[in-house]
Amino acid sequence: MARDLLGCVLVTRARGTVTAGRIVETEAYLGPDDAASHAAFRPGSHRLFYGEGGFAYVYVIYGLHACFNAIAERAGRPGCVLIRAVEPLEGVRAMARRRGLTPEAPRLASGPGNVTAAFGITVADNGVDLTRGRLTITPPDVPRAFRVERGPRIGITRAITLPLRFWIANHPARSR
Repeated sequence: MARDLLGCVLVTRARGTVTAGRIVETEAYLGPDDAASHAAFRPGSHRLFYGEGGFAYVYVIYGLHACFNAIAERAGRPGCVLIRAVEPLEGVRAMARRRGLTPEAPRLASGPGNVTAAFGITVADNGVDLTRGRLTITPPDVPRAFRVERGPRIGITRAITLPLRFWIANHPARSR
């Protein structure tokens, strides 16, 4: 699922403002055998993580930044995909305003905390259906004509060598 989300379009709708962007980088988090997964080190505390795929899993890290994940498994089997970077397509001024930057700022939605800030995603979105409503992920708006690269996840301290991070090769919006 982490590879399949590359090229899909993340859309938010709030108070008449639409923001949209192409997903360009993701990370997979698996079940209890993945030491970096909430299923391994916070078992039972995140019931939604074990829910039906197609719903948002949003939580706060370091007491500062929201992280947005798409639940990717069937009910009872934990697994999600962290959205790490998005190429802004629509509503760029709104994204820039939310981030306190200019619309021309490079990497406006690069990095998990920047994605949620730019798109106005908060913990209030935890559990929403990603197929309808305020926060959605839609199929690619253009054919997937890109190469996917894979490597270890970043910004974590557990299971750091697993190659579960995926990105569109040479994409300038990829996080660093």
